[in-house]
Amino acid sequence: MHQSFRRILFGTLVFSLTIIIAVAGYMMAGWSLLDAVYMVVITVFGVGYGEVRPIVSPALRVFTILVIVAGTSSAVYIVGGFIQMVTEGEINRALDARRMMREIETLQQHVVICGFGRMGQILSRQMRETGQSFVVIDNNVDRIAEAETLGYLVLTGDATDEVVLETAGIRRAKVLATVLSEDALNVFITLTARGLNPSLVILARGEFPSTEKKLKQAGADHVVLPAAIGALRMAHMITHPAALDLLDPNDGRSNLNELLAQIDVQIDELAIAKGSPLIGGIISDLEIQGKGTFIVVALRRADGRNIIHPEHQTPLLEGDTVIVMGHRGDIPRFAEYYRLRRQTRYRGVKF
Repeated sequence: MHQSFRRILFGTLVFSLTIIIAVAGYMMAGWSLLDAVYMVVITVFGVGYGEVRPIVSPALRVFTILVIVAGTSSAVYIVGGFIQMVTEGEINRALDARRMMREIETLQQHVVICGFGRMGQILSRQMRETGQSFVVIDNNVDRIAEAETLGYLVLTGDATDEVVLETAGIRRAKVLATVLSEDALNVFITLTARGLNPSLVILARGEFPSTEKKLKQAGADHVVLPAAIGALRMAHMITHPAALDLLDPNDGRSNLNELLAQIDVQIDELAIAKGSPLIGGIISDLEIQGKGTFIVVALRRADGRNIIHPEHQTPLLEGDTVIVMGHRGDIPRFAEYYRLRRQTRYRGVKF
């Protein structure tokens, strides 16, 4: 693209110099300015109206030949630069699209984000920061262009279309987040995605509380109501300002993850693998063996059920995931000692 631009610039410079020198040459031969300009125009562009004045001097004839060659060549050179620029742009776009499709085809356990509005942009940014692979689907050309400039994998199309979801690798994805502004579209996308991948975790946006039930019936695992969340946050700002000042200070720490990091604490997911000595034990055994280095805040069963603040006598089974909070250095050592599969979630904890 830069080479074609330089080609256009160089051709324009040569063409301009040719015009100036040609006009000056005819004027030196005794022609008026208007006659000289007119002669150069019909000569360079090959109009063929005839000579303004008879050219009988051999030197003037040679000069005219040089004007024709230089002017025509530089004009063709400029046009060629424009054609090259257009062609290169189209080829590059085609190559980028093909490369992007190849990358999407290789994705496994990725996230499909339907909609690149405000929520979609924030969600995509968070996925990028946590290293999670994802694909953005939107039918707005401007939004897709913006996503491409950020280096995201994108698909232009209607997310309600099964073909588009298939192209995004919906059958290989682990999560779909539909965050369009229209509830009806989110319901339809949820219904379509659930039919294509029954094991998919679906997060859906809802504008109205009445939509939550419909999204759940359509197959959404979790429904986010931005208006309700915003209202609750404003209510907490009024009723619990001190607590919010602690969790959301104005010194750059914008979430709980960063706040915990400041005090060297993290939340981890510890998956109990096959053969772990903790299988058959209970929650209190886990905390005792941890020697006070962490506390258990939640338990996720292998079937997907979540138990918040489980009882001390709750049994531990193979395939369970224990969510613990503790010192950043102690949890990895404990997980390695007891052969637990450790999946750090802070940064990025999920319950």
